[in-house]
Amino acid sequence: MEKVEYKILLVDDEPDILEFVGYNIRKEGYSLITCNNGKDALQIAKKEKPHLIILDIMMPGMDGIETCVELRKIPELKRTLIAFLTARNEDFSQIAGLDAGGDDYIPKPIKPRVLMSRINALLRRMPEPEPFIPLLTVGDITIDREKFVVLRKGEEFILPRKEFELLNLLMSKPDKVFTREEIFETVWGNDVIVGDRTIDVHIRRIREKLGIDNIKTFKGVGYKYLA
Repeated sequence: MEKVEYKILLVDDEPDILEFVGYNIRKEGYSLITCNNGKDALQIAKKEKPHLIILDIMMPGMDGIETCVELRKIPELKRTLIAFLTARNEDFSQIAGLDAGGDDYIPKPIKPRVLMSRINALLRRMPEPEPFIPLLTVGDITIDREKFVVLRKGEEFILPRKEFELLNLLMSKPDKVFTREEIFETVWGNDVIVGDRTIDVHIRRIREKLGIDNIKTFKGVGYKYLA
């Protein structure tokens, strides 16, 4: 296992824990990011896409359980492992953490060798990364994900970034209905505040530019690309 390939986000409001646990994680050869609250953890996780997130449960404001629930709503983090690191040993905390979408529960204090053994074991469960395929073809449409161009019947189209990302998302899983929430989260994220009609306008422009009618609308739900 090439440990340097893995990125870990450690979230704890206690500086001593960040220093102690962080030191041992870095010593093991992993890439580490730290923060001290749940709100920042959401923003950092979405940007950095860590392989493993270690959350303290008892944090002011947004606690570890609430943070975990919100993290599990982010599509980009569907493969990310989440472990809770906390001094609380009550059964209800462990159950609540796992019910919220956590993958493991690590009590503190914990010896460094035991801690790293648990982290190593978690990362061995990490699913194999999905291969990056630069060319995506469905029917007579091909997306070149490296050059950011769309090809149809020999004609090349340069779409604005959001239109390109929207088309790429829909074509990535033909015949799957992507909800409006999934589309907003994946294509726009938290970069800007957009109106309810934004997706509709982008879909209309894609249809017009490419001259296609196989993006089907499901009113009140979302869209799908017909194979």
